Amino acid sequence: MDVDYRLAFDMAPVGLVLSRHRIMVDCNRHFCEMFGASREVLMGQSFRLLYPSADEYERIGERLVPILNAKGYYSDSRIMRRLSGEMFWCHVSGRAVNRQAPHESGIWSFEDMSAQRPVKADLTGREREVAARLLEGLTSKEIGKALGISHRTVEIYRARLMRKYGASTAADLVHKLVAG
Repeated sequence: MDVDYRLAFDMAPVGLVLSRHRIMVDCNRHFCEMFGASREVLMGQSFRLLYPSADEYERIGERLVPILNAKGYYSDSRIMRRLSGEMFWCHVSGRAVNRQAPHESGIWSFEDMSAQRPVKADLTGREREVAARLLEGLTSKEIGKALGISHRTVEIYRARLMRKYGASTAADLVHKLVAG
């Protein structure tokens, strides 16, 4: 039986991207639909185009290197940006072809989570990162370690999130983040 890998890639039910040095070199239909752009517009572009800010692009890029070096794969949920400017929650998973040079070449999957987790509050980049870790169930100390900031700084961002979402407890905040 002949297997048409191109058809499988193109028709996959999740967004798929092949990358080199954080540049998109190929993507499937679902990815194009998710981000609201044609393949021709996306190919040759930096992933930076899909992040809410340049800072988040840089921080996440730096954070995933040691994880890809150690494990060969990386996964998280984060807020991404469609080309229309709309922000949405997205689950991102990737694998480095060469663990020693993780940005050299990789394959990434993107799953749109906006139906389950809408983005309603206007958040800063760091607030988005803290919110994503809170949804993973991490403590302030664990979030601080993951983001390379102090746990006290995390608590300041968590307090800001609680004000923005009108949450009275950490559990209420998580519930409101999930609900949007």
